[in-house]
Amino acid sequence: MTSLGFYGAAHEVTGSNYLLKTDDGHHILVDCGYFQGGRRNERRNYKQFHYDPEKVTGLILTHAHLDHSGRLPKLVAAGFKGPIYATPATIDLAAIVLEDAAHLMTEAHERYGDPILYTPQDLTKTIKIMKPIEYHSPTRIAPTIEFEFYDAGHILGSTWVKLTIDGKTIVFTGDMGNPPVPFLRPTELPERADYLLTESTYGGRVHESDTERMTKLKAAITQTIGGGGTLMIPSFAIERTQEVIYMLDQMYEHQELPHAPVFLDSPLAIKATAIFRKYARYYNQRQKAEISSGEDLLKFPDLKVTLSTDESKTINEVKGPKIIIAGAGMMNGGRILHHAKRYLPDPKSQLLIIGYQVENSIGRQLLDGARRVKIHHQIVPVRAKVSAIGAFSAHADQPKLLKFAQAINPPPKKIFITHGEVSQSVALSDELEHRLGIETVVPPFGSVVEL
Repeated sequence: MTSLGFYGAAHEVTGSNYLLKTDDGHHILVDCGYFQGGRRNERRNYKQFHYDPEKVTGLILTHAHLDHSGRLPKLVAAGFKGPIYATPATIDLAAIVLEDAAHLMTEAHERYGDPILYTPQDLTKTIKIMKPIEYHSPTRIAPTIEFEFYDAGHILGSTWVKLTIDGKTIVFTGDMGNPPVPFLRPTELPERADYLLTESTYGGRVHESDTERMTKLKAAITQTIGGGGTLMIPSFAIERTQEVIYMLDQMYEHQELPHAPVFLDSPLAIKATAIFRKYARYYNQRQKAEISSGEDLLKFPDLKVTLSTDESKTINEVKGPKIIIAGAGMMNGGRILHHAKRYLPDPKSQLLIIGYQVENSIGRQLLDGARRVKIHHQIVPVRAKVSAIGAFSAHADQPKLLKFAQAINPPPKKIFITHGEVSQSVALSDELEHRLGIETVVPPFGSVVEL
């Protein structure tokens, strides 16, 4: 009998970590992510794993986001020896994501005395045991275990995984994309699965259309720049940042926006953009055609890149209206916090949220209407406008999640719903049971089921 354990992203969005055990002694992990959402939740990253890392046969990494990859070096430090299977783009992106996390962790240790989760040596070992696997390449990792990657359309190199264990087929969605978007191909759909484990970040919501997304972005820029303010966009370094840059390029090219300096103030996003150029083969047909015509999709005249800390500080010296795109996307660290301290008190400025904000993060507090927030131990009044565009999320909404599940024919025996706040997971569960007439489960953290 195969068992499935839920050790992260259960009744919450972050910390993805699932363990499959087989009768013949193989232990397979899918993802090993970082818990996010305020200092209290992040302390959970320092607790021991609920299983023995030394017994894990291998790990399948769905994509590079920190909430799916962030505890990999800790797993290695605890005795896991690999391999870690991922697409080539995921491996390159995970390397810079983990390096950036280590840098922020060191800063927090020096500033607040926070403990260190892993050493540079652990990080180096982690990257070395990553094994590149392309899409649609069935890979046997044990006599009775095989997996195959399919394009999830979430970020560059992201996957959903079809795992076959002892004749049972289990599909893990990882994070599912929100097409149509620049660069990425649409999410591939499954054909068969005995069991489905699906994310539910927006399990009860419907995003705006892609047309409305562009309209709202244009309105936010025009309003803020026209009023002489600063538009701050806290952006996830991978995918969201590149999409925003591409859209700004398109709008400026068609003279749809007032000119103002645009600052990309995120070392991680700058490094990720270079990786995007490297893996153009993963792009959708439209972007491939534009590249073949010689166009640089991630560069335009008003864009200024500030890689170093000193370059970042010069943004404050630029008078007049401007746009600042900076990490981190949930405002739980990074350079966006320095800009937020400076411009949130300014009623002419605006903070535009374009991605999911985990509970207790500063981004979530602002999205929920907080009139003051604590940044770097300082209380900052919020007089700037705070707005959001849900359609910029890289996560599928309810209709797209339903479409994925309904593509499985015949329907799966059971669906496990994870990676969502309980209200979103339950909303998706109710809709799936109504439409498919099969059992769905919203498993709590630490629960184990037999398959």
